[in-house]
Amino acid sequence: MAPLACSVLVTGSNRGIGLELVQQLAETTDPPEHIFATCRNPAGSQGKALRELADKHPTIHVVQLDVKDPSSLKAAVSVVESHLNGKGLNLLINNAGVAIYGSLETMEQEEMLSVFNTNVVGPTLVVKEFLPLLKKAARESATEGMSCGKAAIINLTSRLGSIGRGFEFEGPPVYSYRVTKAALNMATACMASELQSEGVLCTALHPGWVKTDMGTAEAPLTVECSVRGILRVLANLSSLETGAFLDWEGNHFPW
Repeated sequence: MAPLACSVLVTGSNRGIGLELVQQLAETTDPPEHIFATCRNPAGSQGKALRELADKHPTIHVVQLDVKDPSSLKAAVSVVESHLNGKGLNLLINNAGVAIYGSLETMEQEEMLSVFNTNVVGPTLVVKEFLPLLKKAARESATEGMSCGKAAIINLTSRLGSIGRGFEFEGPPVYSYRVTKAALNMATACMASELQSEGVLCTALHPGWVKTDMGTAEAPLTVECSVRGILRVLANLSSLETGAFLDWEGNHFPW
């Protein structure tokens, strides 16, 4: 079985879905040659689980990356380039994100801007900085069409950002989270439109309501099950799904 991609970068890899993505990728029978697992503070206590995982799997490269810090982004690109040795980056998974629970009455300007910076501006800048490596992978691939094995951007979003179906979920008000995920969906659609001619696939993906620190223990889906589904979906993506909004089972969601 061929690997999903020769090189994969996952942001927010120190916990939850990001950590599980790195683990399941590394433990496949044919893992990627390079798995770049990024987080804000890999040397700190929050990076302990990721460091322990990397110790077990030489394919994992732990990279410091704060999506809100332009200098951190540029430094991360240099680290990734040094490992790729002239090759491009095949798959970028924008997983890092935050959620703050607040109603219209309790929401503050600073909070709203902070969440927007992490959930929308951050992923967009990550794509901007790594785009030369993604384009390089697309140009040098012998594969026809689009796929994660060639060059792809996957933005992990949420059904809560869907205007069409986001309100089927009854829960606490999360204005900043809903608004930023809707904006990330639009950013993904813009990326897909701009990069289609370059052969770079761009898809927005809802991982389900998952038992993580963000999803809480009330969520019905385990992180292991969600990530298994995500990886199955990624393995089957093609040009038909560029610019699409999918869930972890491959179902299409309305914007």
